[in-house]
Amino acid sequence: MDSDLDQLRQLARTFMEKEVTPHQERFAEQKQVDRDLWRRAGDVGLLCLSIPEEYGGGGGTFAHEAVLLEEQARAGDSSWGNSVHSGIVAHYLNSYGSEDQKRRWLPKLASGEYVGAIAMTEPGAGSDLQGIRTRAVRDGDEYVINGSKTFITNGLHADLVIVVAKTDPAQGAQGISLIVAESSGSENDFRRGRVLDKVGMKGQDTAELFFDDVRVPVANLLGDQEGLGFVQLMQQLPQERLIIGVCSVAGIEAAVDVTLKYVKERTAFGKELMKFQNTRFKLAECATEAAVTRAFIDECIEKHLRGELDVPTAAMAKWWASDRLGKVVDECVQLFGGYGYMNEYPIARAWSDARVQRIFGGTNEIMKEIIARSL
Repeated sequence: MDSDLDQLRQLARTFMEKEVTPHQERFAEQKQVDRDLWRRAGDVGLLCLSIPEEYGGGGGTFAHEAVLLEEQARAGDSSWGNSVHSGIVAHYLNSYGSEDQKRRWLPKLASGEYVGAIAMTEPGAGSDLQGIRTRAVRDGDEYVINGSKTFITNGLHADLVIVVAKTDPAQGAQGISLIVAESSGSENDFRRGRVLDKVGMKGQDTAELFFDDVRVPVANLLGDQEGLGFVQLMQQLPQERLIIGVCSVAGIEAAVDVTLKYVKERTAFGKELMKFQNTRFKLAECATEAAVTRAFIDECIEKHLRGELDVPTAAMAKWWASDRLGKVVDECVQLFGGYGYMNEYPIARAWSDARVQRIFGGTNEIMKEIIARSL
């Protein structure tokens, strides 16, 4: 941390307090944040923090993204899909886009004019990305895309979608390409399905997307040739998994903080809950889990800033932090008693939001397989 990051943290905290926290219940009811939230975030400079300034970004590093992620988690928000927009989509464009592509798309993402999404998962293919069936067939100067995608964060609002598709099914993983589809509002546009009814993350517009003979210019291919998509995905997934780790440890810390406040106010049998030995011991365990996880995630952030975060370590960060989040939040719910099961209490929402962290970004079982291969 330095003074620049401290100032960013204060800006992010103020933004969350003003623009997000007061509207969380409404976001959950409507299954999406307000579209204008993206514009307001862009206006104050909170989008694409780690994208170079020449493309409209903040010119910062992953440390800047981590600060914003932490403040969002501490505000108890799981609705705003900026981690995908800024931390994932923008970095595919910055890493693999041509100069023309970067100048065309990144400033729109940084301003909030565009909302970004990445379409990997399909109804029949999740962690096994080689199993995708979406096809992109070249026809002159266009690709014709056919297929369906599901569990797409920002799916309802997305103006720009990075589509994972097979350009040569006979080549297996080497036949996968990443192609950018822009929402044009025309008959040729991709279709948006329902916003999915999830157990948690109620305010996030996680949707289905359908591609029925959608025509996209060949110029929208990421990379200088077809077949690079799988390698590109593997290169970017460590940052995605570190993002999950950052959100998870911040969620652990937030859960401990809100529970400490509750047990010091709530009484039972004539005394504060905090004065019961079981309460103190449980919170001692939770605080230790938070401290140990924080130390590891901070080390991973430092490695990533130096370009040294490898795939197995990123997998460790993702599975460990998300697993600890589930354990700690569950313990905190227990200390809240019946109120911990009521959605009006932040700890209940944190509990339901936490469960999916062990699934997306590659399941924790897949993370262990990745780690085991490196041993």
